[in-house]
Formats: sequence, structure tokens, C-alpha cells
Amino acid sequence: MSQDPEEELYDEGLSLTDARDHAILMHRECHFGGHFPSMIEYYQNEGKGVVEDFSLLDIQRLATLEAQMQQNLAALLLTGPEMEMVARSKDAYKKLRSLYESESPTKTHPRLIADLIFSEIETEEEDVQAIVKEKQAIVPSLIDLLRSEDFHNPLFPGYGLAPALAARCLGLIGDKRAIISLFESIGESDFFNEELSLIALKSIGAPAKEFLLRILKGRPFTYDTERAAIGLIPFKNEQDVCTTCLEMLQEKEAISNIPLATYLILACEGLTDPAQREIFKNLQKHPSLPKQLAQDIHSVVKSWENP
Repeated sequence: MSQDPEEELYDEGLSLTDARDHAILMHRECHFGGHFPSMIEYYQNEGKGVVEDFSLLDIQRLATLEAQMQQNLAALLLTGPEMEMVARSKDAYKKLRSLYESESPTKTHPRLIADLIFSEIETEEEDVQAIVKEKQAIVPSLIDLLRSEDFHNPLFPGYGLAPALAARCLGLIGDKRAIISLFESIGESDFFNEELSLIALKSIGAPAKEFLLRILKGRPFTYDTERAAIGLIPFKNEQDVCTTCLEMLQEKEAISNIPLATYLILACEGLTDPAQREIFKNLQKHPSLPKQLAQDIHSVVKSWENP
């Protein structure tokens, strides 16, 4: 009697129950048409969409195993929900590629957005500048991309990086319509993506600052209060921001909220008034101040002494 293929894997000591192996197979199916050689070449060339958690050795191991078994490992091992995700990704690729079927010499906004999503390291800057040239007219499309849950997913076209590029474009265009979407992206992605959203808010300038200050001053404190404090850190050299953050740090409710207080402390680095700096230093003497916050205040004070 022939042996079940999955049992054969276990017999060979090559169990693929590891979540990373499943992730590699899904990544291959979504981005490389189920073709290991293409994936291996892309990783050898360190393409933009390389996942740091996937080692080239692991990819080559799975490619060797698939060749030995002469069976598609994805079809054999991926679960129903995983295959559904792959199908959704392939459908997204199909819809984006259909935008390239027109022979019109003028690129439409959907086509420019597709270029941005598909951009690799070599073309990224060119694609960003092409978007920025469209100015305010393309802002709604960029906001849609920034807010899209699918395109934040590394299994979808753009490897999950396209919303960050959209944030960068919105900052370069400087349209205040993007403020709320950029604000809502804070805390929802990795550090790199969040940094681009913060830079974009700073680029928009006064309207973004006023929005963030209004959220920060609201009561009671919520997750949005923390987001606003994070968003104001790039504005730390503006004295109205520093003063507001210093005043909040003198409130019991704020100083006892460690995440919020941490961001408020960082935003106080731009204080220049000697009297305000002294008030800030004295916060270290607060009897119930958590040790972590005392260290943060000390670090800011040291930065003033050693700019």
C-alpha cells in the first residue's frame, strides 16, 4: 500500500508543521507563482520584499524536499484558510496587472498607484516622484492605499510596504486631508512604517500639529491620546508643543500613565526656557515617579548638557 505523502515527510524527519515553513510556502505562492527558483534568485539578490525571518537555507531546504518528493508542498501542507489567503493575494495581483493592459501613453492614477505598489529598490524613487507630481489630485488614492488592510499584509502585492510609500508621498504633497489617516496609522504597523507617517505629519506642518494638540488635550485619556503624543515628537522643537507636554506631565493622571508619559517626556526635549527646564528636571523628585520615567527624564536632561 502506498504511503501517505505527509506520513512520508515525518518518516524522513522533515516535518513541516513549523509555522515558518508554512509562511515561506505562502510567500512563494503569492509572490513567485509557486516557483522556488524565482524565489531563491530574488532572495540571493536581496530584493525589496525579502522577509528577514526567512533564511535562504530554509528556502533551499524546502525546494530540495519538494524536488525529492515531486509534489507541490503548498498543495500538500497549506491549510484551507492559508490557501484562501493565497487566492486573495493572487486576485489582487491579477487586478493590478490588468491596469497595464491599456496602451495609453498617459498613466492614470490607478496605474501610478500600481507602479508604486510594484516598485523595487531601483524604481522606488522614480515612482514616488511620479506620484508627487500629481499633487492634490492623487491624494484620495494614496489615502485609500494607506488605509488598506490588504496592502499592509506582506503576502499581498507590495510585500506590505506600499502603505509606507503612500505615507511618504502624502508627506511630500503636504495635503491636510491626509492628517486623520496618517494619525490612525500610528501604532498600527512596524517602526519603519510609523516613522514615515510621523515624517509625513511633520511635513504637513501647522494643520497637523494643531490637530494633534487638540487630541492630546482631550479628556479622558485614551489610546488616541498616546498616538497624539507620539505624533508630536517630531514637533518637539516648537515651544507650544513642549509647553503643553510639560504641563501634562504635572498632572497625576498623566505621570501615572507610563506609555503616555514616556512620549510626553520625549516631546519635552525641545524645551529652551530655563524656568521650564527646571520644572522638568524637578519632575525626577516626584515621590511616586516610576523608575523608568525617571531614567527617561534624566536622559533628556543629559541631552541638554551634551547637545
